[in-house]
Amino acid sequence: MPRHEFIVVDPDLCIGCEICESVCSFVHEGVFNPLLSRIKRVRIEPIVNIALSCQKCEDPDCVNACPQKALEKDEKTGSIKVNEDKCTGCAFCIRACPFGAISLSTESGIVLICDLCESTEYDEPQCIELCPREAISLKSVDQIGDENRIDAVKRLLSEMLEESK
Repeated sequence: MPRHEFIVVDPDLCIGCEICESVCSFVHEGVFNPLLSRIKRVRIEPIVNIALSCQKCEDPDCVNACPQKALEKDEKTGSIKVNEDKCTGCAFCIRACPFGAISLSTESGIVLICDLCESTEYDEPQCIELCPREAISLKSVDQIGDENRIDAVKRLLSEMLEESK
């Protein structure tokens, strides 16, 4: 089974500038409107700024919750595809998403889910390309696990060195 990549935001680098939201809405909808973005900035004052998008769940609750069968997981990329002809805007998928990564278009009434710009003319997600702090990246679950293990070992070594002083 392929390991899909998804958007990861480093909260230490993210400053909450909202450029990712503006770029996303422009690329997909042709307007700068964060309400039409597929990536959402979350600010927890005064500590954390981060952006969230679809996490490409293995067994997506959003797909399972849709009574119209308007959502389908692309097995190749892991992205959730929205069939706009079937979507009624009932928001069952929004309530089912454990990450809060789905929203409803205020203009079309159709759900908005990150597709990593696959439905656009761009080869790479534009939020990643245009983030001024390089806080956004694509990673697989395996990459995240490797980074977490490395960080844990570094912390342990640092603590051991401090204790030996």
